[in-house]
Amino acid sequence: MSHSIPKWNLITEHYPKSPISEGYRILRTNIEFSTIDQTLQVIMVTSSKPSEGKSTTSANMAVAFAQANKRVLLIDADLRKPSQHHIFGKSNRSGLTSALFKQKELSEVIQQSNTENLSIIHAGPTPPNPSELLSSKQMAALLATTREMFDVIIIDTPPILSVTDAQIVATQSDGVVLVIDSGKVKKEVALKAKASLEHVNARLIGVVLNNINRKHSDSYNYYYGERNDD
Repeated sequence: MSHSIPKWNLITEHYPKSPISEGYRILRTNIEFSTIDQTLQVIMVTSSKPSEGKSTTSANMAVAFAQANKRVLLIDADLRKPSQHHIFGKSNRSGLTSALFKQKELSEVIQQSNTENLSIIHAGPTPPNPSELLSSKQMAALLATTREMFDVIIIDTPPILSVTDAQIVATQSDGVVLVIDSGKVKKEVALKAKASLEHVNARLIGVVLNNINRKHSDSYNYYYGERNDD
């Protein structure tokens, strides 16, 4: 079965010279320079609640890093409502869950995208126990292996306030990017999301604000770095 791809979802690939694509490149640069002493190799992306654009942000961030000649792996760890296979127009018959349940070898679930240097592990079939699977020894081993294979690993996770999955993955990541819909999410909800990350000692490296200018675009992204002592 073929999958249609809404081109605006993957704007960095289809329209690399657009202002929005430049915004993702700025986001990439800010992440690269957000720390001096520690390399940010595994970057988790989450949001406070559904439909804030975290999956689109994850995908475009991954393309932006790949366009900078980095070996990039995008992992769809939103096992409850995966989106990356829709964005990239790929099959989700096998993926992360297949590897974690040892139904497939890691090499079998890593798919190549249309972007050079960008590989993807889609979510795979929905498991009965997503949080337990993400906290398993198999997940830790998979991340350890892929750290040796790729320069940058971007992990798309469920909203931080919905389930514990994102908190679990945050403990295995070098840094977290929080996506906030500026038009829908109230300040107290955003602060609660930040507190949930701090509760597991996650390193919040920045916030992407979506939909700042709805009259002109629904996909503008702005990055604000956050210092650890803020």
